[in-house]
Parts: sequence; structure tokens; C-alpha cells
Amino acid sequence: MTSPEQAVSTPAESPERAEKRKSATRGAFFAEFVDMFDIYLPTVVLTPALLYFQPAQLDPGTTAIFTSLVFVTTLVGRPIGAAVFGALADRIGRRRSTIISVTGFGVITLLIALVPGYTTIGIASFWVLIVLRFLDGICLGGGYTGALPLAMEYSTKSRRGLLGGIILSAFPLAYVVITLVGLASFALFPLAGPDSPYAVWGWRVPFVLGALLAFVLAAYYVRSVSESEIWEAAEAAKSEGTSQGGAGRPLLAVLRSSTFLQVFGMMTGFWLTQNLVTLFLPTTVLRNLVGLSNNQLTVTLLIAYVCLVGSYIAAGVIGQRIGRRRFFMIGGLLIATVGVGLMAVLVNGRGLPLGVVILVVCLFSIVVTAPWGVVLPYITERFRTDVRASGFGLGFSVSVVIPSFYAFFLEGLGGLMPYATAVLVLLAFGGLLGAAGAAAGPETKDVDFE
Repeated sequence: MTSPEQAVSTPAESPERAEKRKSATRGAFFAEFVDMFDIYLPTVVLTPALLYFQPAQLDPGTTAIFTSLVFVTTLVGRPIGAAVFGALADRIGRRRSTIISVTGFGVITLLIALVPGYTTIGIASFWVLIVLRFLDGICLGGGYTGALPLAMEYSTKSRRGLLGGIILSAFPLAYVVITLVGLASFALFPLAGPDSPYAVWGWRVPFVLGALLAFVLAAYYVRSVSESEIWEAAEAAKSEGTSQGGAGRPLLAVLRSSTFLQVFGMMTGFWLTQNLVTLFLPTTVLRNLVGLSNNQLTVTLLIAYVCLVGSYIAAGVIGQRIGRRRFFMIGGLLIATVGVGLMAVLVNGRGLPLGVVILVVCLFSIVVTAPWGVVLPYITERFRTDVRASGFGLGFSVSVVIPSFYAFFLEGLGGLMPYATAVLVLLAFGGLLGAAGAAAGPETKDVDFE
């Protein structure tokens, strides 16, 4: 795969600025990778070991609640972190905000690796884990809020689409890596009850690895990444009284703007469809409805996410060529039609050959997640420099809250229609909402950052 710095090179810039751009690009790519690596740690690595933090005898309902809390608390923390660190990045700079947030989730991830189990401190072990995951979510929400806009502000206008696709491709790549790490952990450390090697300490190894990755990333920003020149120019203009931006109130300036409402509506639709790929598809569809074994499910998802690494980059390039607004509108309509058709095959797919299932899952994942290769340049282009980090963080993260309740929406629709049909209706609604949200906004690919 082409490296981020090679892909966005431009002969017109000075060598000094080219090096700054390369450093910012590498930092943003690995910030996204480390962020998503940490996000998937509990779902892939920690879930099998949660019995280590719980009483021996729990009913299935309580167990399900405990399991969901580990993931949901992180999701709740992310919008808070985006608001806090977005405002911080607009006030003190993208680079310093990134260093603080990345160091924060490195420390917290390491603390999680040290949490004792239920036999040592009782049920407090579970609540300590939940609190740490919430704090981790806050810092994770700030990790990309500064790093990604910083990279966009160093990119040339004509290459933002490619750069955005490359950076966001770190998300499926992180899923592939954490899955492989999880498989290696399961193979090395047996899991057989709360006293088994994996339950007691085997799950801790990937968390230590995640913490080390965060510390390496923070050190890289300290040593190699320069502050955004665009942000510094805006700050200089502000101090001279020549800027008319919302100085000192980035959060209020963003939340009161029609731009935020438009981005929020579009991203709510695309987060809804994304959740149906990342959360609903694996267990509910592929395991329960299609009937895949654990090994078949793992292989299917690994192949699909490898495909997404390339498709995110391709989406960024296409969005740059035809326009981001047009890409979102077409993508939303494709989700509501082609995506719905592919999902219909899967929800009725019991008995299909494994090869056919893998092909359909790959096509479905590519179609439904295509907008994510374009969202980074689009959202950063929608906001002024003085509120760009806040706008990106809030537009990207706050919009995940409503779609996180997709299971409740499916339950409500299930009372009106068959469950399989409810899934298709919700998927179509998300695609159409994303397309409508994009249609309500302007084209951005030719805007200058100001």
C-alpha cells in the first residue's frame, strides 16, 4: 500500500513544509490506528475474560448488561472527549491537544491492564473497569480531534480526498490487527473459567501493547510533528484583532451554527448504517441467522476488513474527483438500494456456501461504509480554522449517540413488521438520511481553509 507521505506529495511545496506535512500525515494515520485499536480491545480481547471481574453465578440478562456497559461507556465518553479536546485544540493548538489526549489514553489503558479481579476486590473490580473505560473514551475522543484536522490543514487542496481516505483506512486496518492479536492471545493463553491463564492475565498483554502504542505516538508528536501553520496564522490574526471568528467560544460557535446541524444530520445517518456493519452484522446476522461458526465468522470479517482498507482510499479519491457532496448523495442512495439488497441476502442466507457469504459480506461492507473514506476532508472543510477541531470532533462524535441505540429501534420496528424486514428498513433510513444531510450542505472540495 502506498505510504501516506508518498501519496500526498506535491512538488510545489518547500522541502521544510513537505517534511511537516509528511510528519502530520503519519501522525494522523497512526493516531486513527491507535484510537481504533483501543476501541476494539474490549470487544475482541476483554469480552471473553469478563468473568474474571464478575461473580461466579450471574443470570444471562445481567451478564449481557455488564458486557454492553464495557463498550457503551467508551462510546459515551468519546463525544465528551471530542467536545473537551476539540475546544482545547482550537485554543492551544492541535499538536499540544493531541499529545495530552494520547498520553491520557495510554496511561488509562495501562491502568486497565493492572485492574485486579473479583476474587481480590469483589464487584469493585468491574466498576473500576467501567470508570477507566469511560475515562479512556474521553481521551480517545480527543485523540483524533486534534490530529486529523492538523493533517488536513497541511494537505494541499487537491489531495485532501486521498489523504482523508488513507487516514480513515487505519480504522479497518486496526480491526484486522487487533483480531490477529486476539487470536494469538487465545492460542497462547488457555481460557477455561475465571482462574484460567487468559482470564487472569492473558488479556492484559494486548492492553499493555495498546498503552505502549499510545506512548510511542505521543513521543512522535513531541519530537516530529509541527503545529498547524494555518492555526498559528489564525491565532496571530486573532491577537492582532483582524480575525472575526468566534474566539474563546469554539463550542458555542459550533453548536449554534447551521453547519453543525447539517453535518450532525448527515453523520447520524451514516453512523446508523455503520453500526449495522460493525456491531449488528457479525453476531446477529452472520452467527445467528447465517449460522457461521466462530472460525468462519473470524475469517469472513478479516477478509471484509482487509477489503475496506483499499475501499476507503478509493472512496477518498472518487470523492475528490466527483465532489464530496455528490459522493455522499450517491453513496446514501446506494446504501438504501444495493446495501439493502445485499443485507436481504444475508438475513435469509442460512445454508449459503461460505464463499458466497464472504463475497456478499465484502460487497455489503464496501457499499455501506464507502462514505467513511470521505468524511474527514468534508467535515474539516465545513468549519473555519478557529473552530475546526471543535466542529470536526462534535460533528464526528456527537452524531454517534443516537445510532448507538439501533437495537432499540429494531425492537420497536419489530413490533410492526418481521425482524428481518425491520433491519432493511433501518438500513434504508440511515442511507437516505445521510444522502439528505449531504444534499442540505454545499460542495466543499474546492474551499480554502480560513
